[in-house]
Amino acid sequence: MSGVTRTPTHLTQGGATDAGIGASTLRPDGTLKVTGEFAYSSDLWHEDMLWGFTLRSTVAHAEIVSIDTSEALAQSGVYAVLTYDDLPTEVKNYGLEIQDTPVLAHSKVRHHGEPVALVAADHPETARRAAAKIKVEYAELPLVTDEESATREGAPLVHENREDHHAGHVPHPNIVHRQPIVRGDADAAARRADVIVTGEYVFGMQDQAFLGPESGLAVPAEDGGVDLYVATQWLHSDLRQIAPVLGLPEDKVRMTLSGVGGAFGGREDLSMQIHGCLLALRTGKPVKIVYNRFESFFGHVHRHPARLWYEHGATKDGKLTHMKCRIVLDGGAYASASPAVVGNASSLSVGPYVVEDVDIEAIALYTNNPPCGAMRGFGAVQACFAYEAQMDKLAKKLGMDPVEFRQLNAMEQGTLLPTGQVVDSPAPVAELLRRVKAMPLPPENQWETTEGADVRALPGGLSNTTHGEDVVRGIGYAVGIKNVGFSEGFDDYSTARVRMEVVGGVPVATVHTAMAEVGQGGVTVHAQIARTELGVDQVTIHPADTRVGSAGSTSASRQTYVTGGAVKNTCEHVREKVLELGRRKFGTYHPAWATAELLLEGGKVVTDGGEVLADVADVLEDEAVDLELEWRHRPTEPFDLRTGQGNGHVQYSFAAHRAVVEVDTALGLVKVVELACAQDVGKALNPLSVVGQIQGGTTQGLGVAVMEEIIVDPKTAKVRNPSFTDYLIPTILDTPTIPVDVLELADEHAPYGLRGIGEAPTLSSTPAVLAAIRNATGLELNRTPVRPEHLTGT
Repeated sequence: MSGVTRTPTHLTQGGATDAGIGASTLRPDGTLKVTGEFAYSSDLWHEDMLWGFTLRSTVAHAEIVSIDTSEALAQSGVYAVLTYDDLPTEVKNYGLEIQDTPVLAHSKVRHHGEPVALVAADHPETARRAAAKIKVEYAELPLVTDEESATREGAPLVHENREDHHAGHVPHPNIVHRQPIVRGDADAAARRADVIVTGEYVFGMQDQAFLGPESGLAVPAEDGGVDLYVATQWLHSDLRQIAPVLGLPEDKVRMTLSGVGGAFGGREDLSMQIHGCLLALRTGKPVKIVYNRFESFFGHVHRHPARLWYEHGATKDGKLTHMKCRIVLDGGAYASASPAVVGNASSLSVGPYVVEDVDIEAIALYTNNPPCGAMRGFGAVQACFAYEAQMDKLAKKLGMDPVEFRQLNAMEQGTLLPTGQVVDSPAPVAELLRRVKAMPLPPENQWETTEGADVRALPGGLSNTTHGEDVVRGIGYAVGIKNVGFSEGFDDYSTARVRMEVVGGVPVATVHTAMAEVGQGGVTVHAQIARTELGVDQVTIHPADTRVGSAGSTSASRQTYVTGGAVKNTCEHVREKVLELGRRKFGTYHPAWATAELLLEGGKVVTDGGEVLADVADVLEDEAVDLELEWRHRPTEPFDLRTGQGNGHVQYSFAAHRAVVEVDTALGLVKVVELACAQDVGKALNPLSVVGQIQGGTTQGLGVAVMEEIIVDPKTAKVRNPSFTDYLIPTILDTPTIPVDVLELADEHAPYGLRGIGEAPTLSSTPAVLAAIRNATGLELNRTPVRPEHLTGT
């Protein structure tokens, strides 16, 4: 396609075949990224493209009385202005599970920043100015902002006349989904408890804060279709939602993944995809849309804020007797992934502990707050914050060491979960806690130097607020449990196409999947798998697109497990085809072709005893073996809607943290000195990448512990801080040392015994930091993020 810039056409990775599974091979895109040469989706360019811009609502809940686009259309350089009335088909909504999200608002808006109109112009500034000339008259409606306003008698309905499959079992139309889990008799067990602790916890709204904004390029095609180049997490899910709105068959909406500058769940929903295609098809010209940071805060979902009520009981010797909890998640104006987040929050709400008697309820609300959906940890993060605070309360009340108390109640392989599912792979919770506690502590008073205090190592940092006065150290621990992969009966599969041929006398493998590389390192691992299974040095990773079957979403810590499993499976079948070809050509020359177990290693066919039978290049000659196959993990099943029973998850992952903090108790400032982590990864396919994932997830958990929160005005439901000036994320100066202890206990059900790793460290890092601050200050601190006023009482 002429005039288009995108991610390099192919990523070819060379190296010895010992750069397969278990090696810390380097990322093929790593150098390009750190030198600024990598092409992200915001770098896309077409020689005659237009620029798209989205007009968004300035109020959170209102009827649209009128829209006047005449002045915008009259502006020079404007090619199109679209509203709801210009949509080409009867399909005007989309959604991951529930199609409740309008492409453009119709008759009313339900949250601040909802898309109302689109503009295409010859310059981005022209498009922005034209959008500002669109006149929208609103008649504001009463707001729904919390559980009380959502469920009281006569509450305004965020969505009238619901017909989705959750509507029939929820107690109120403003509840998206409800999942109870009941096992045993929690009330009777409470009567047997020697101590009981309760707590109410509040978890703030966190943004994914990916550095690459939403962006893409839509190019109209001669066949009446459209080619869309975009940064996303799930190409085929996007395709399924886009095509009906455009009125096109899916094969005429051709999607290619462009360079993705981070995701963390925020790109699982659509942003500019349909808008760009609509403008391109209307104008007949390529249209590029790139959000600025302000727009990005309104252009994607966020982590659900939550309010959680917990009760735990224990015997005097420290054994848990029961747990009751109620979790209320704010899903905002549209459903997004809220039903699945509810399932995770409820099923993982007990944590990695043995509790036989539980009474659990989790709900997600429809409100007029910003829509919330997928973010790293996906419902388990909020629950972990609360149950780990409860563990510390119980340990303190019993006079026990908080780590030993957790170890006493830790689940293990064979544990029966509250959902009735048996944990059928290693669950080394007690061992992870032992390991993280055994790590050396950082030295005290690290700010002291021969030249005085190094303020960079103190709370407040370079603002020079203290030289050690009023600074107190605290240490805290936490451990969490996270599911891996899609759950509750979802058909979770992936597809891989693998081609093996001889190029320049050398056997080469090409791996083609639709996996979205969002920074997790899948392109590296896929090449490692191909080297291991096919014995080749050269592996080419084909760009991800919809010309191959679905790879599912790059989320739920699933891609290495599921798409990696698909690549492994297809490579195994390709290998067998190559060996069959070799048997036909050379089988009469050596009996081992018929009797031995044969492998491909170093570009040769060898026996399991190491004897070389042939060069792969001689076996293939001018032929190529090319297969595309699907692969699935073991099936799961939905949770019962009354009891929550069911084998809902395919795998679990575990991580434990120890946080060391320094707190300036006079000013309420916190310096996280160290966040040590121990995590079981099953099998480290790329140890360097594994450590990077654990450190990244840990840092994201640190952010929501002490600084990250989207502030929504409770009176207007408007976002107050949609910028990186006011929404703070950890910088290199805020990020502590993160030592990592990797445990490898294979899950026999998973490819290579691996375990999904990306999310688990995000769970336990947050409550570990809060526990350390509590340890330093003696304060209860039941809200995250912790702000200075929470520590000083001002």
